[in-house]
Amino acid sequence: MAPVPAGAASLIVVSAPLFLVDSLPTADQLTLGGPEGHHAATVQRLRVGEELLLADGRGGTASAVITAVGKGTLDLEITTRGYVDAPVPRLVVVQGIAKGDRGELAVQAMTEVGVDEIVPWAASRSVAQWRGDRGVRAREKWVATAREAAKQARRSWLPVVAGAPDESTATVARRIAGAAAAFVLHEEARERLTTVELPAAGEIVLVVGPEGGIAPAELTALTEAGARPVRLGPSVLRTSTAGVAALSVLSARLDRW
Repeated sequence: MAPVPAGAASLIVVSAPLFLVDSLPTADQLTLGGPEGHHAATVQRLRVGEELLLADGRGGTASAVITAVGKGTLDLEITTRGYVDAPVPRLVVVQGIAKGDRGELAVQAMTEVGVDEIVPWAASRSVAQWRGDRGVRAREKWVATAREAAKQARRSWLPVVAGAPDESTATVARRIAGAAAAFVLHEEARERLTTVELPAAGEIVLVVGPEGGIAPAELTALTEAGARPVRLGPSVLRTSTAGVAALSVLSARLDRW
């Protein structure tokens, strides 16, 4: 048998899967049931002796070992407990509502790279409109997408999806006025996100327009509230990828990565 190259073992190491719970147990034993228990026992087919992670979505974590497997349930022995501080500054993305599944793709990718809050924005050029029950269902899809992406990324903090089904430009402007810094991605901006000054604390708000872009009146309202137009580079990105690209820049610059 050929020798295994040095460092090759690290390529096949898989971290323990993470499951979200409403609250972490105070006892050393726990039965994981409900949708998370079903997913762990039936879908992932975890077995006795395997390890997994629990998180409450608010920084609390616990490691556990499976002691028994039932029908859609797991019995666990808690081995360690921990807490992860919320990252600062806080990264908030105002995401223009997009048609089809592009919004959900944006939510998924942004969650994986570390967004702390996502605000659905009813921009004037948004093709899709969230009204009534449709808006409630659409927002619930974003919440579910963020939850599953946070589990995939092994995140201790679950991103918040803003409470209203969609926010108006006036509401977004008020959010910008209270932020430590705010930026609007715009293809005609002269400043680059890679070089603008960033705050060390507080909230950074990043605005991403819908497919049709940000209307001039909206850009005026956002900049008057304190946002600075910035660009990433010479390419014009889709609404589903612009946010994750910008968050990647911010994560590197803020030493999150």
